[in-house]
Amino acid sequence: MNIYVRPDGTAQCVYNEEINLSQLGTLDIRRASHVEPIANNPGKWGADLAPVGGPFLGPFDTRAAALAAEIAWLDNELTQRSVHVTK
Repeated sequence: MNIYVRPDGTAQCVYNEEINLSQLGTLDIRRASHVEPIANNPGKWGADLAPVGGPFLGPFDTRAAALAAEIAWLDNELTQRSVHVTK
């Protein structure tokens, strides 16, 4: 897990349970994307990053592949800027 500390002292990361983040302070956890089956493409998965102003990624053959793409995209964005949920 990568944690990005911003100049104002806040931190952002893609949440997982690798460490207990509540030990760092007050948490504000928000959904940054949706990984779901693609309705018009049976058996395929997509990652919709619209909640943070991002693209739709996919189709992927497995949910695991869609999750990996979602995390890679979010982690790359977090290296460059603060990511804010818009929806």
